Amino acid sequence: MITDEDKERVRQATDFVRLVSETVELRQRGQEFWGCCPFHGEKTPSFKVNPATGLWHCFGCGEGGDVFSYVQRRENLEFPDAIRYLADRAGIEISEERGARRGPRKTRLMEALGEAEAYYHLMLMRGRGEGPDAARRYLAGRGFGSDVCRRWGLGFAPGHGQLVAQLRSKGFSTAELVSADLAYERSGRITDRFFDRVMFPIHDELGRTIAFGGRILGAKRDGVAKYVNTRDTPAFNKGKHLFAYDRAKEGMAATGEAIVCEGYTDVIAMHEAGFTNAVAALGTAFRLDHVRLMERQRVSRIICMFDGDAAGQRAAERAVRYLDKTSAALLCVVLPGGQDPMEYLADHGAEALRRELAGARPLMDFVFEKRLAGHDLTSPGRRVRALEDMASLLAPLKRSVLLDEYATRLADTLGMDVAETKRAIREAKVVELDEERPARASQAPERPRRGEPRRAGRDATTFSPDADEGAAPDDYVPAEAYESAAPAPPATSMRALSADERMQVTAERELLCAMAQRPDALRAYEERIASLCWSDARHEAMAWAMLSTPRGTSPAEVVAAATTVTPDAPQILSGGRVMDESELTDTEKLDLIVDNAELCSCRRKIRQIRVELSGSAVPDDRSEALFQEATELQRRVGELSRKISSVSAD
Repeated sequence: MITDEDKERVRQATDFVRLVSETVELRQRGQEFWGCCPFHGEKTPSFKVNPATGLWHCFGCGEGGDVFSYVQRRENLEFPDAIRYLADRAGIEISEERGARRGPRKTRLMEALGEAEAYYHLMLMRGRGEGPDAARRYLAGRGFGSDVCRRWGLGFAPGHGQLVAQLRSKGFSTAELVSADLAYERSGRITDRFFDRVMFPIHDELGRTIAFGGRILGAKRDGVAKYVNTRDTPAFNKGKHLFAYDRAKEGMAATGEAIVCEGYTDVIAMHEAGFTNAVAALGTAFRLDHVRLMERQRVSRIICMFDGDAAGQRAAERAVRYLDKTSAALLCVVLPGGQDPMEYLADHGAEALRRELAGARPLMDFVFEKRLAGHDLTSPGRRVRALEDMASLLAPLKRSVLLDEYATRLADTLGMDVAETKRAIREAKVVELDEERPARASQAPERPRRGEPRRAGRDATTFSPDADEGAAPDDYVPAEAYESAAPAPPATSMRALSADERMQVTAERELLCAMAQRPDALRAYEERIASLCWSDARHEAMAWAMLSTPRGTSPAEVVAAATTVTPDAPQILSGGRVMDESELTDTEKLDLIVDNAELCSCRRKIRQIRVELSGSAVPDDRSEALFQEATELQRRVGELSRKISSVSAD
C-alpha cells in the first residue's frame, strides 16, 4: 500500500509544468501556463496548469485535477500506478518497494546497467581484436553504420570478466551486478553474463537502461542460444516492457498506430526508415501487458508483423485472446517472400512497406486462414474435425461479445450450425498461457518450453475426435447424420452440421444414386451438374467418374467407375430413395433431384460469398461483383424453390 507520506514526497518531487510540457506546448500568462488540451482536439488554448496550486483544468472539456489525475489521463493508468509512474521518474523508492526489497536498490541496478551500456558501446566503437571486428562486420552487413550504432547505443560484450572488472572499479558490488543480471557466480567466482555477443540495450519509457539483448556472432551454434536476454530483475520484466517503447511512444501518440515486430534489428531498421512507432517484444510472446502499454498512447490500431512461419502463426494465435480486451484494432501483416521488415526495407524501400502496412488485415482473418489451411475441408466429417480444432483456438473468447461474430463466421465457412458452433467453443478448454498460470508447486509436471509446439493427442490443446464413434475414418459421416427424421439422434459431433449442409449432402447422395441407376438419362443434365458447388469432394469425384463413362455403360460398370475414385461408393450409392417413388415419372424424378442439388449448391455459393465479404476489406470492384453474383444466385434460389414446391404440392 502506498502511504500518504510517499504520495506527498512524489508530488513535491514532480515539476508539473515540465511534465505537461513533454506533450503540450505551454505559454506563461502571469502565474499560470496555458496550452491546447491534450485530451480533446482544440485550436484555441483552454487548458491551464497552475504550478502554485499543483492543479490543472480545461475549460473546453471541463476536466481537471492534480498531477496524479493528469498522469492517469495521459498515461491511461489507475491511481496507484500513476503514483508509481511519477515515483519512478523522480527516482523515489516508495514504502511498498522498500518493504518488498530483499536486495540492492533498483536505482543502483539501473546505474550499473547504464554503465554497462556505455562500456559495451565503447568496446564496439573502439575495441580491437577479432571480437569487436566481427561485431562491426555483423552490424554493417545489416546496414547499421557507426551513426546508427551511436543513436541506438549498440555494443559488444567481450566477456572474460572484463565488464565485472570495469563496474567494480566504478564502485558496484557483486550483489548489485548479479541482481542486475550483468554477472553470475560460478565456482565461487563472478564472471560476465554476456560474452562474445552484439549487445542491444533495452530502455524503460523514460530512456533509462534496464536490460540487454545479446546476439551471437556468426551462425547459430549447437547448444548456444541465438539471443540471450536479461532475466527478470527488480528493474526489468520482459512481459511488461517493449524494445524501443521510449522512442516509439511519441510516434504512436501522433499516428494512433503501433507496429509490433519480432526482432531488435527489425525495429531499428523500421525507425531508421521513418517508422518511428515500431517496437518489439523482449524474448517472450506478445502479451496483454504489452497491449496495455501501447494503449497508454491511445493507439487505435496495433499492427503485428508476424513471420509467416509456424512460430509466427503461434504468436498470432496467442494474440487472438486479447481481441476483446482492447479498444484498439489488432491487425496483422505478413510480408511477401517470407522476408522480415529489415530485409523487406533493404529490397523494396519504405514506400513499399508503407503500402503493406496500409493493407493490414484483421488479426482474426490471418488466424482463420492459416489455421483452416491445415485442414482438409472437402468432406463434412473433416469439417467437423476443423470445428473442434477452431473451437480450442476461440475458447478464450467464449464469454466475449465477439463470440457471436466469430462463431457465425466459422459456421458459415464450415457449413455448420451456428448454435452447435457456439456450443463447441463454450465447451472447449481454455489453454493457459505461461504468464497466466499461477505459481506451481515444485512437484508439478514439467510443461512444454515457451514457444515449443505441444504434442498432438489428448492434451489441453486438442479434442479427442469422435471418441464416441469408434475408429471411424476421418471423412466418414454415418448415414443417420444426413437424415433429419432419423429415429436415433446423430453423434454429438455430427449435430454441428447445419441444416443446409445436411440437406445438401442428402441431395448430392440422391443425385449420385440416380446417376448409378439411370446413367444415360442424367447425361442431359451434364452442364448443370458441372456447375454444382459440392459439399463433399468424394461426391464430386464420383460424379465425374460416372459421367466420364461412355454412353450405354451398364449401371454396374458405372458403380465400378465410381468405386475406383471413392472406395465408399457402394455404400453411398445404395441409399437413394427418390428414384423408388411411384407417384412421379422418371423425368419428373430426375428434374426434382437435379433441381434440389442445384438449389443447395446455390445456397452454398451464397454462404461462401458472405464469408468472403465478412473477412478483410474487399476491393470495391470485387465487392460489387460479389453482390451481383449473390443477387443472381438468390434469384435462382427463388426459381428453384417455387419449382420444387409445385412438385411437392402436386
